[in-house]
Amino acid sequence: MVAPTLFSVLPSRETAGLIAGQLFRTEAILGVVVGVLQLALCNLMIRRGAGRYRGLRWLVLGMLLCVLAGYFGIQPFMENLKEKATALGVGVSESPYKGQFGMLHGVSSVFYLVHSLLALVTVWRAAAPRSAGE
Repeated sequence: MVAPTLFSVLPSRETAGLIAGQLFRTEAILGVVVGVLQLALCNLMIRRGAGRYRGLRWLVLGMLLCVLAGYFGIQPFMENLKEKATALGVGVSESPYKGQFGMLHGVSSVFYLVHSLLALVTVWRAAAPRSAGE
């Protein structure tokens, strides 16, 4: 919701892109830190005999992989295309790299969607009633 708002409110697409990029960077770093901590806690709980954390561990691992692939895997290629477009004196949307950028943006969006769905499942499972003894 934030990125579309930035692009619709700010006068320059470049400024909106810079702000959105910084927000995504912060979100990615925070996601990796929290994901690693959650994995460590899940592993600790499983070693202590809490088997119900096995499923949660897979969800957390999936979310972590989505962040790593989406931001740290795809984003550098997108940045490279933006830099190439800037070297030509145009924005990426007016450059010959528009198609490649759009494809990478789409793949990145799929990773973000999968990440969001895994987070939704995690919250849903955490809110599910537990039987006695769990």
